[in-house]
Amino acid sequence: MSRIGVWFVGVRGNIATTAMIGAKAIANGTAAPTGMVTARDPCRGLDLPSVGEFVFGGHDIRSGTVLGRARELSADNGTPSPEALSAAGDDLAAINDRIRRGTALNCGESVAALSDVEPLEADNDVPEIAERLRADLDEFELENDLDDVVVVNVASTEPPLSEPDRYESREAIERAVKGGDDGLPASVLYAYAALRGGRPYVNFTPSTGSSLGGLRQLAEEESVPHMGNDGKTGESLVKAALGPMFAARNLRVRSWDGHNILGNTDGRVLEDETNKRGKVESKGDILEGILDEPFHNRVRIDYTPSLNDWKTAWDYVRFEGFLGTEMTMQFTWEGSDSALAAPLVLDLVRLIAYADDRGEGGLQPHLASFFKSPLGVDEHGLSDQFDLLDAYAEARAEPPEAAPRGDAEGSGS
Repeated sequence: MSRIGVWFVGVRGNIATTAMIGAKAIANGTAAPTGMVTARDPCRGLDLPSVGEFVFGGHDIRSGTVLGRARELSADNGTPSPEALSAAGDDLAAINDRIRRGTALNCGESVAALSDVEPLEADNDVPEIAERLRADLDEFELENDLDDVVVVNVASTEPPLSEPDRYESREAIERAVKGGDDGLPASVLYAYAALRGGRPYVNFTPSTGSSLGGLRQLAEEESVPHMGNDGKTGESLVKAALGPMFAARNLRVRSWDGHNILGNTDGRVLEDETNKRGKVESKGDILEGILDEPFHNRVRIDYTPSLNDWKTAWDYVRFEGFLGTEMTMQFTWEGSDSALAAPLVLDLVRLIAYADDRGEGGLQPHLASFFKSPLGVDEHGLSDQFDLLDAYAEARAEPPEAAPRGDAEGSGS
């Protein structure tokens, strides 16, 4: 059975912490894989790695312990449950020895303000940072006798890169890294370190990550799977489902306003307009890719500290029907940010590790349903995106009697 290393960028954050607790709880039988797409057909027919065999580590710019953060989450939000936390306690404590200091280069003042650990850029230039990140991954794999390492970016949102076209070729991105281009953001350096080392990469954030043309070329030439951007977990998931309904029924959407409020670190960072810009674009582009006619499309995101890890979205849709009749629809979505995101992160690790094992490098379009802005995929309708994943799984599924791991469970190590 494969031992898969999961290296989180932002390992002490809410999403990473919840994913790690969830994996251990599933492995020891204290939780079901509810919310995991890979726990249902047709993905269940794939010979995916078990979450019970995942070994966790990561980079961060904040101090503290994973267990301490988990206890805070449980006390403030009611999730994870005390039972799941108790069952995973020893495993979470062991993860602390596999955490290394990271970089927040060009992540903006709001992210820098969160740091209480000296980031790598304090005493390293860009080439040294990139090499240090890659060396940390090498050490993690070697010391834990791993078959593969998947790097997952779940760090806070950084501002959009102002001139991404400068890095459209592999030669350009490698020249920029080796030449010490201090305009590169942290997410690009993490992606470069992963892909340059032949390790799958997932960008669960709206940050630049592996979206640059040069990194996509690198991944393609080295046959390394990668995918992003920005996990689709709440309001955007509903938009991707409802938008095609209006289009298919030929109901003209006149305006769609979405107001989001959230607590936690992500909400705090998104108070900064420069960091917020990429997130708002990512959420708004979903409808632009589904509805043909021009319409008013606005997304607001506001920080409400008392919500902690919870988020609420209120959407108001005004649309036109037969004989020009004006009608409206409203919905409210409320959920735990990390409890929605964590199972998808585990799904993505399983699926991209599977692709890597099969030599399926480059972008992974069948994973589009997991993202607000799926790289290389123009289709934003949720059902059509699900069809991409189903077709992929059905084409590779093993006969039921030959599939040894029928769900996400596994014996923990």
